Amino acid sequence: MAGSKKLSKAEMFVQEIRFMERVGARPLFDHLEEGGVALPSPETLDDEALHARLWEVIRAMALLGHYMTSTDHLSDRELYERLWNEILREPSCIPPQGSRAACHIDLLSGGSDEDFKIRMKYYADEFERESWASDDPDDEMPPHEDLPYDRDRFLPQPDDGVSPAEDVC
Repeated sequence: MAGSKKLSKAEMFVQEIRFMERVGARPLFDHLEEGGVALPSPETLDDEALHARLWEVIRAMALLGHYMTSTDHLSDRELYERLWNEILREPSCIPPQGSRAACHIDLLSGGSDEDFKIRMKYYADEFERESWASDDPDDEMPPHEDLPYDRDRFLPQPDDGVSPAEDVC
């Protein structure tokens, strides 16, 4: 088109942020339900139905630009309960369709003592564990345990084929 100008990455990012500010933050729960994703309470689902529902929710979240990490310490039921009771209830912005923007939800990013202990117990390598122990010898270092579940490597992640998405949440 004559007169059209290709926007720089920075200009596109600013436009995306403005779009999200205009639309506003709402709970993901609402966005998912409006998109046709049923969100029954965890106690109404048997294990098989809960597993299927969890993966439907995970895929639907990814379509809305929301991606999770650090879930392998939780069972399917524990993760669904956390999503249903907490994460999906938090107001969040939805990036515009086709955007490189994304919201990364690290289930251990809360900064609590419990998050720290879980990260050190399951996710931290020996170097990170030793570094924390030497920097803060008064902190109790939990013994390392293998992750009880193997889900994170199957979780959808933003992929534009070139570089990681911009974290806007």
